[in-house]
Amino acid sequence: MTRILITGAAGMVGRALLDELCGKGHEVIATDLRAPDRLDGAVRFSPMDVTSDDPGRVIATERPEVIVHLASIVTPPKGSTRDLEYAVDVDGTRKVLEAAIAAGTRRIVVTSSGAAYGYHADNPVPLHEDDPVRGNTEFPYSHHKRLVEEMLAEARQSFPALEQVVLRVGTVLGPGTENQITALFHKPRLLALQGSDSPFVFIWTRDLARILERAATDGPAGIFNVAGDGAMAVDDLARELNKPVLRLPATLLKGALSVAKPLGLSRYGPEQVRFLQYRPVLANDALKQKFGYVPEKSSREVFALWKEAAGL
Repeated sequence: MTRILITGAAGMVGRALLDELCGKGHEVIATDLRAPDRLDGAVRFSPMDVTSDDPGRVIATERPEVIVHLASIVTPPKGSTRDLEYAVDVDGTRKVLEAAIAAGTRRIVVTSSGAAYGYHADNPVPLHEDDPVRGNTEFPYSHHKRLVEEMLAEARQSFPALEQVVLRVGTVLGPGTENQITALFHKPRLLALQGSDSPFVFIWTRDLARILERAATDGPAGIFNVAGDGAMAVDDLARELNKPVLRLPATLLKGALSVAKPLGLSRYGPEQVRFLQYRPVLANDALKQKFGYVPEKSSREVFALWKEAAGL
């Protein structure tokens, strides 16, 4: 039995992880701003706002052996600000990390992202764990994940007794998933850029939950990309959805967004073009060979599962 504390437990991934841990005999403390739905009787809930002093207080009280840190803003809600996202993603992680060290926690599991590699023309295809983390400053989520990874790297040097499992996760999909990525798939036409495949790598929600369970229990420490086999280009997605592709020159889209955003006609600026041009493709060799988990569903199979559930 392991005493496991989960931050962000009420989110999609947190709920999937709670389901995966159910009945396994672990002592689980779920933390978030609100209690997750359908809490199993073996799970205790403790409110935690990672932007406050809650992490230090709750972690000192619970003294977990393992912390699974999921709390993050992946899809900013309407009215969100970069300062708020930084407070959750970066400062919140720092508070959880410092509390873990102070409490003598044995292991911390952190969900990073493939976005931590950044969106760059010279990114290798595919990316491996020893490739540099260069999250773009112009993309808050990508930049914040880079800062978190730099923080964790410093902690590995200064506090080697705290084991770390860092998971660089691709796009998470499962039945009912809806976010700023899936919003692209609901449009009448899929947007693409001339000269770019705009590839996506997907991981099934349940595969990710199983990976997190292993990371929190008997899996090895280390840094691992998390993605199903293969990648899907925009043309692949369009064929699956039976939709046309609108393929634009990058310069034209940059110009249009540079006008549309100041006028309030788009939430995205010209920097968004890099997001479509240079999407990171994650190699999952280390996940399968070193971590010891082979995803049940490939990227294509995950997308087909999501598409069917979405009624597309």
